[in-house]
Amino acid sequence: MSFFEIVDPVFGRFVLGNAPVKQIATGFDWVEGPVWFGDQNCLLFSDIPNNRIMRWIPGLGTSIYREPSNFSNGHTRDRQGRLVSCEHGGRRVTRTEYDGSITVIADSYQGKRLNSPNDVIVASDGAIWFTDPHYGIATDYEGYKSEQESPCNVYRVDASGSMSAVLTDFNCPNGLAFSPDEKKLYVADTGRMHSNDPQHIRVFNVGENWRLTGGEVFHVISPGCADGMRLDSDGNLWSSARDGVHCIAPDGHLMGKLLVPETVSNLCFGGRGKHKLFITATTSVYAISLNRSGAL
Repeated sequence: MSFFEIVDPVFGRFVLGNAPVKQIATGFDWVEGPVWFGDQNCLLFSDIPNNRIMRWIPGLGTSIYREPSNFSNGHTRDRQGRLVSCEHGGRRVTRTEYDGSITVIADSYQGKRLNSPNDVIVASDGAIWFTDPHYGIATDYEGYKSEQESPCNVYRVDASGSMSAVLTDFNCPNGLAFSPDEKKLYVADTGRMHSNDPQHIRVFNVGENWRLTGGEVFHVISPGCADGMRLDSDGNLWSSARDGVHCIAPDGHLMGKLLVPETVSNLCFGGRGKHKLFITATTSVYAISLNRSGAL
């Protein structure tokens, strides 16, 4: 059985026939938020229900990086290489300093607590962008069940610490990613729990002073929905889906799929040359070497 499915013939050049999808770690409850640390040759990812961040090192396997993790979900690195994390338990976004101390970047907006920050990215100007759906406070499984105080928005925190709600018309924003030139912002709307909200990826034009316009539907994942997503250096978007990872061209058409035996939650590029795609999928982490490189 093949580990990929070609829809557009161009996708055939992205995969390598002798480099299949491999399971590199398993035994978790719901894994999320992979982030690659090339200088430390390791992958960090969240095992959310078990309230811990795990670390995988090639050749050495998996160990606990942080426990408890405040039910951390999505992670990224800032422009200084520090870990930036979305914490369901603390309803906040934090930064891990070089000495291991934790700095709170955001935990409230206009006097109201955030919901449960989910995914986070850092732009070239150092600003931190993150989504704030309600999933982590809707039940006790991935955090602490609590009352929702704030709408489910997308926020930006600039380098000075000033925070603004930049997108306020989502049901539940989830994964987000910039195009390589930062002229496009992609945001997944996975909808409110226990509802029939539409689930799709929207795309916004990024203008002067990071002003966003547009917001039309870019692509609808099927089967499943878009959760985490990243872009390669040519602007192709790689998104999680129920049957694996879908590769979507800049014009929005499906190019092909990487088939994974578990529902995929998130992904990131890493490894030598950023040519390896790390995939978090339900109870396991998978990896595949591609003939592509991740965007910086």
